[in-house]
Amino acid sequence: MIAQRALSAGLLAVLTTASVSACGDRTEPQSTQRPAQQSTESTQQAAPPAAGSPAAKVPALTITDPWVKATKRGMTAAFGTLVNNTDADVTVVSGASPLSPEIELHEIVGSGDKAVMRPTKGGFVIPARGTHRLQPGGDHIMLMGVTKAVKPGARIPFTLTLTGGQTLEFTAVSKTFAGAREDYRPGKNKSDHGTGEDDN
Repeated sequence: MIAQRALSAGLLAVLTTASVSACGDRTEPQSTQRPAQQSTESTQQAAPPAAGSPAAKVPALTITDPWVKATKRGMTAAFGTLVNNTDADVTVVSGASPLSPEIELHEIVGSGDKAVMRPTKGGFVIPARGTHRLQPGGDHIMLMGVTKAVKPGARIPFTLTLTGGQTLEFTAVSKTFAGAREDYRPGKNKSDHGTGEDDN
């Protein structure tokens, strides 16, 4: 009887040890899974911003200090600095404004008395992460057929269209500018630009 009790006690001890060992084997994989889950969560937080986040809404092209030359009627021009916020060249191919039924992108070719104004071929190209300045006596947005006076302080809406169909909308403020007395008549020499009835 004593021998049987000793045998039963020994068998119970062996079974208890085996059960504890088996539980220990099952808990170890669980502990190794937790760091992996934490690592996955950290990676997701560090991922690039979603399409709808503020960081993803930076436009390809912006413009700084846009303005329009005040005029009585006829022709005028818009200026500013185009800023490319991308890693590739951006090209402005056309412009529109309720102020003018006909808008062209113009450039000045030559210098001095031989400087000639004409529509630019291919539009305005803004280099990657660069700028392109529109200024009196240089590249500009030409507005023709203006039928009402553009007084200083007026706010004029514009839409520029880029290659690929993207657009840039902005508002330019009108101001008086005598400068080189440009009247923005295509094909005219810069030195021929008189005061005319289009100037202020």
